[in-house]
Amino acid sequence: MDYKSEIINALKQIFPESDLAGAEESITVTPEGKAGDYAFPCFRLSKTLKTAPNAIAAAGAERFAGLKAGGGLIKAVDADGGYLNFTLYREAFSAAVVNEIMSAGEGFGGSDEGKGRTVCIDYSSVNIAKPFHMGHLYNTALGGSLYRIFKKLGYSVVGINHLGDYGTQFGNLITAYKKWGSEAELNKDGIHALLKWYVRFHQESEKDEGLNEEGRAWFRRIEAKDPEALRIFNLFKEITLIEVRGVYDELGVQFDSWDGESFFTDKIPAVVKELRGKDLLVTSEGAEVVDLESYKLPPALILKKDGASLYITRDLAAAEYRKKTYDFHKCLYVVAYQQNLHFKQLFAVLELMGKEWYKDCVHVAYGMVSMPEGAMSTRKGQVVFLKDVLKLAAEKTEATIKQKNPDYHGDGSLARQIGTGAVIYSVLQSSKIKDIVFDYDKVLNFEGETGPYVMYTHARACSVLSKAGYKPVKTAKISETAARHISGGEAFALIKRLNRYPAVVAAAAQELEPSLITRHITDIAQDFNKFYFAEKIITDNAEETQARLMLTDAVRQVLKEGMRLILLQAPERM
Repeated sequence: MDYKSEIINALKQIFPESDLAGAEESITVTPEGKAGDYAFPCFRLSKTLKTAPNAIAAAGAERFAGLKAGGGLIKAVDADGGYLNFTLYREAFSAAVVNEIMSAGEGFGGSDEGKGRTVCIDYSSVNIAKPFHMGHLYNTALGGSLYRIFKKLGYSVVGINHLGDYGTQFGNLITAYKKWGSEAELNKDGIHALLKWYVRFHQESEKDEGLNEEGRAWFRRIEAKDPEALRIFNLFKEITLIEVRGVYDELGVQFDSWDGESFFTDKIPAVVKELRGKDLLVTSEGAEVVDLESYKLPPALILKKDGASLYITRDLAAAEYRKKTYDFHKCLYVVAYQQNLHFKQLFAVLELMGKEWYKDCVHVAYGMVSMPEGAMSTRKGQVVFLKDVLKLAAEKTEATIKQKNPDYHGDGSLARQIGTGAVIYSVLQSSKIKDIVFDYDKVLNFEGETGPYVMYTHARACSVLSKAGYKPVKTAKISETAARHISGGEAFALIKRLNRYPAVVAAAAQELEPSLITRHITDIAQDFNKFYFAEKIITDNAEETQARLMLTDAVRQVLKEGMRLILLQAPERM
């Protein structure tokens, strides 16, 4: 129900002499205890009307009464200080919202704004031979959620796992494997063995500089496509991908491309040739750089003294490839804020190269996830495996379920759904730029603003519908007469919240902020629970019961789809 358009139309009739461009953004829900349903601040009209806001509001209310503006949706307009408060015909509004949700089903909140446009999302981007730890969770959940949100809005989405599979560290790891490891141990312990050797190499190389030279030699053999070096490296890669794909399946995350850094190495010469041809490369202490002084940035190092490429060189090649391959509308890089400088340099170099589409490349920066004991470090072996976190979350959830329901005998699948959802929710509930300290007890709480709370509310709605024998029918309609049973108190507050869901989904895409959806569905859950406890849903009045069951079903549908957009499953029983 586009109430904002109705209010703007009314304002145009009330204030025909005013510029109301963008005024929709100023319309808010009327604060509790105030008259009306939605409020418009008259402060923004003071400049053009050259009148105090409270006088504008008073005149507006008087004019509305005389004009009968607003058609069939707006019932009354009242002045409240410098605000105009709009009261809707609630029955019409309630019926329209519920009927729209029933008709659209899981499509509610979607649109075709992205039709014909492609969005590339570079996220997760795990490193080969390194564990999938808690530090990767934010990146993976954020990118995975954005993937679903843009799909919801009609975009063609390309999820890219830009694997870290190139660099001297792989030569170092082969050195460690040759000195202290074995293939039998690798097959037995998998990623744990790789981590152990990686940590030992860095410990030993601090005492023996010769190890670093051995590592560089092995990496040169990888670059030269030496059969033995490639055999060992591909073994490391296979072990890593088996590990991470299991975690991705648990999180419900998908990718369309697994092209890592090594894929772009043969495309680097063309990028370097173009940079030289445009006189952008200069020599600095033997290395070749792009001067970015005009951007107030340090030089971008393109080639080292020995001619080796760097991250930015490969990222330039990747950006060119993605534009040619996908002709993206936007290319999003979901990478921690510590890489802010890198992406400023990358986009600046693309601009200097004359790539007009550099403006369509966006760094989606996010904060860090740490454990209560502190930050993680792969080199020091101070990591917490995400797989272990998900396993422990499921075990703790299972124990909670059994405590609350002694007769429960499940196969563990429900506990895994809830536990995994709780972990994901914990990183998608706050603004993406905030750092997070992961705390099991807070994350797995069934009360308050947590994943289990939202999932439990969905299960509660399902339980109410099941108890009533309610069968959802997509073509079912609620009349304005019947809607009077859900047009007041907690029910109407809930309906207003449901109505804002499509705008929240659109804003989440525009602001690249899934937390907007997380917070909104949490608010819907809280509003539903207030409605559930304040107003009897199943009554002796058939019309009243049907109206409230339809509202409950609308809540169920929006919660389920909203949770899907933030990677949560929606259990029907808890």
